[in-house]
Amino acid sequence: MKFDIFDFEEKDNFDKYIKSASENISQLLKKTGKGNNFLGWLDLPFNYNKESLVDICKTAIKFQRFDIVIVIGIGGSYLGSKAVIEALKPQFGILKPEIIFAGHTLSEDYYSELIDYLKDKSFGLVIISKSGTTTEPAIAFRILLNELKKSVPKEKLAERVVTITDSSKGALKTISVNENYKSYIIPDDVGGRFSVLTPVGLLPIAIAGFDISALLNGAVDARQMCAKYNENNLAVYYAAFRNLMYKSGKKIELLINFNLRLNFIAEWWKQLFGESEGKELKGIFPASASFTTDLHSLGQYIQQGERHLFETAIVVENNSKLRIEIPFDENNLDELNYISLKNIEFINQKAREGTLKAHLDGGVPNCKISIEKLDEYNIGYLLYFFEFACAISGYMLEINPFDQPGVENYKKNMFELLGKK
Repeated sequence: MKFDIFDFEEKDNFDKYIKSASENISQLLKKTGKGNNFLGWLDLPFNYNKESLVDICKTAIKFQRFDIVIVIGIGGSYLGSKAVIEALKPQFGILKPEIIFAGHTLSEDYYSELIDYLKDKSFGLVIISKSGTTTEPAIAFRILLNELKKSVPKEKLAERVVTITDSSKGALKTISVNENYKSYIIPDDVGGRFSVLTPVGLLPIAIAGFDISALLNGAVDARQMCAKYNENNLAVYYAAFRNLMYKSGKKIELLINFNLRLNFIAEWWKQLFGESEGKELKGIFPASASFTTDLHSLGQYIQQGERHLFETAIVVENNSKLRIEIPFDENNLDELNYISLKNIEFINQKAREGTLKAHLDGGVPNCKISIEKLDEYNIGYLLYFFEFACAISGYMLEINPFDQPGVENYKKNMFELLGKK
């Protein structure tokens, strides 16, 4: 991984923020900061034993015989696995088994069409919920389990359902015990948005056919890099850059990419930073865009709108598996012959370089995070890097990065309107 910051007006103050970020590594690693009872993710890549991974892979193989596997969860219970799967899977056609996500919406159309789609197909359910009573996944599980019961004998039902939940309490744990469902544990000291390297993320990723050992290996190497108190710690540079931008009035961070496969990495990142930092009337608002696509919708605002945002670009250095060149055309009516015989990824790179320079010139500071390629190892590295940097950044804001007291407010109002006693 590489981290680059381009010239910007506030760069003279950067050393001060580097020092602050470095100081906050200590309270993170020594577990003396706010929210230190939710730091189980910190050493998670080292804590997996071979037997646990083998067991997850065995369950994954059993579920791969179905046409469809539905992963039920919301927020951190699905975004991490979806981010990895979307980054690695073919962009056209479907996986076998097809991975479908549910429990992340209350759209009736979604479930109506999903039920129709499941007809005459074999499917299994992976339900992820710490309590089992979170509204969206609980509704999805009740509906989809009812559909499963219509096509599977009761004695075979346990072969089609896996739960990922609390170790000892909660509705879903009780259901798992009563129905003899295979069950995995969400560690008590790992919050949902930091749970992608627990069974929450690893099981769906393994079912999709991807190498979870390589994913963890990437996270292990990222952990070793992030623990350093020197110039090689890229998480320190990223956290320092973000907080410098925030203090200089840049309240919105736009995570951008030039590869559509990274769109759900951005969705996962938005929850990670938004839920971690957005409290006590503080925090950078996390947004995202995929270029060059969104340059034709957001580009004008980014270039000349209010100067309250900065950009972080994720760059995949070896971005294309297949070289596709622009053909030469004698008529040249589209005026593309000046780039004929150049491949698309080369043009994409120049678009990226031109975009970042134009935005920088227009008063939008930016930094660049580069990974070698899109594979399990590099994605695991990237995810852990963001988690560690998020924790440092939150401590620099002097808030608890690991709680989310505000997320219950909408639920309280919804339950009251629904007449829940």
